[in-house]
Amino acid sequence: MEDLDKNPFYSCNRCRNPIALRDNLLSKAFKAHSGQAYMFSEAKNFVLGENKVRQLITGRFVVADVYCSNCGEVLGWKYLKSFHVSQNYKVGNFIIEKAKVLKEYS
Repeated sequence: MEDLDKNPFYSCNRCRNPIALRDNLLSKAFKAHSGQAYMFSEAKNFVLGENKVRQLITGRFVVADVYCSNCGEVLGWKYLKSFHVSQNYKVGNFIIEKAKVLKEYS
């Protein structure tokens, strides 16, 4: 994440591993298991879990859990497929739980 010295970023709350740049934040209006969540267009330093069909608030999706590559903390999920055309804009994006990350400045 070579741009960390120029932009605010979000890091894993458990180990401070950088996860996403503020510039990649698309929305703060999402909900997850722990409450508020953010949608990012890109993320770094993560590992994807297995693909699963999940019923979420806005419909059925194929998603994969997103884990911190350093400590293994579940941070959220990545949308892989939508079963509803109106929700296709989410595909390829990441939902990261606010409670699982810290906003930092370098």
